[in-house]
Amino acid sequence: MADRPGRGANTGYIIFLSVVAAIGGILFGYDTAVISGTIGSVTGQFSLDTIQQGWYVGCALIGSIAGVMVAGTLSDTVGRKKTMLTAAALFSVCAAGSAASADFTQLVCFRIVGGIGIGVVSIVAPIYISEVATADKRGTLVSLYQLAVTVGFLAAYIVNFLIQDAAGSATYGSGIARHLLQDEMWRGMLGSMVFPALLYLIVTLFIPESPRWLIVKGKGDKATAILTRIYNSREQAAGQIAETRRSIEGESKSEWKALLQPGILKAVVIGSAIAILGQFMGVNAVLYYGPSIFEQAGLSSGDSMFSQVLVGTVNMLTTVIAVFIIDKVGRKQLVYWGVSGMILALVMTGLYFSFSEAWGLGNGFLLAFFLFYVFCCAISISAVVFVLLSEMYPNSVRGRAMSVAGLALWVGTYLIGQLTPWMLENLTPAGTFFLFAAMCIPYILIMWKAVPETTGKTLEEIEDYWRHSSR
Repeated sequence: MADRPGRGANTGYIIFLSVVAAIGGILFGYDTAVISGTIGSVTGQFSLDTIQQGWYVGCALIGSIAGVMVAGTLSDTVGRKKTMLTAAALFSVCAAGSAASADFTQLVCFRIVGGIGIGVVSIVAPIYISEVATADKRGTLVSLYQLAVTVGFLAAYIVNFLIQDAAGSATYGSGIARHLLQDEMWRGMLGSMVFPALLYLIVTLFIPESPRWLIVKGKGDKATAILTRIYNSREQAAGQIAETRRSIEGESKSEWKALLQPGILKAVVIGSAIAILGQFMGVNAVLYYGPSIFEQAGLSSGDSMFSQVLVGTVNMLTTVIAVFIIDKVGRKQLVYWGVSGMILALVMTGLYFSFSEAWGLGNGFLLAFFLFYVFCCAISISAVVFVLLSEMYPNSVRGRAMSVAGLALWVGTYLIGQLTPWMLENLTPAGTFFLFAAMCIPYILIMWKAVPETTGKTLEEIEDYWRHSSR
């Protein structure tokens, strides 16, 4: 909430609060990516066809859709902190239950529980960070959440690779370790998430509630104490409280109908459009089905898993770069350059699958453009989307408005997770990647024509822009 310029602010404390909230992103990324290493073994053990395989990947995304539908109301009602604690508990149940599942139905049910946690944390963690950050550092700090997501991706890929590698060489005897890490190693992969989930649950207990939420709820004294620690100044804290109170005067607090106000409705529609279109540009197909795609290109299962580790590494390191430049370069410039690079990478990947034999292209060509695609995506839409969504909406309805945009994002993610096996089989890998390239065009046009540059602006200034844009 501490959205005023950061002169004299307690930067270390703000970073601490942001990092704790961002740990939810690690769980988001871990739960999303860990499944990529289990698709083959789960498919074999339960004799899944392509539709069932898509359901195995997509069931968690159904949970995510449910999660975003309740996250806004939950976070606006009980607060950001309690909502994050709820998400941590859901991740813990998912990890333990998935590892112990007796059949495919139980596995799907526990994956849905984890998906609810993903949906909840994808809304509340960026909101919390945006509400404790100063305006000059908000983009960087909210980007920590996306960085944490990529850390979760990489951690899951590494754990999957290590478990698979050890399963072929280590001897675990006949106990539970053999059952989890060798005979049915997918259980160990999915169950390993319990450790970061418990960490998130514990550390979240040590952060305060969002001061902006406290002001909306009329708890100014508590907000003043938190803001004074953030700013090291009661005067600046009082100024921020006054500014936030002015921005919520006359608003129907936390009511869904408030989203129908002309300027706010426009922001919600635009936010939802960029959220859902971003999923049809291929990023989650790459992250979910990367090993399967590499195997279709002729790599062994071990090489495919290692290639996915490279994908995760590039994803994380590029996001580190994005964290440091997003408040300097600006949100829109990152999107323009990044999406242009994504189009090139997707077209070249499609050409590889079409003409690799005729042109004598090796697997190195595919991996190079795969990694270039991940670089362009991580430095642009992946880094920008949660920053934009967390700062586009008014104080009193931010949770609900982000839920609508988040719902669009997760509907798109579910459709891609469910349809990618079918597309790879029926459209061929080449056709699938050409389709992803085509979907980049409307995204970049919307960003160019409809989305304002928000870098350096306070949340109240951004709110004023949308209200005035409807006049």
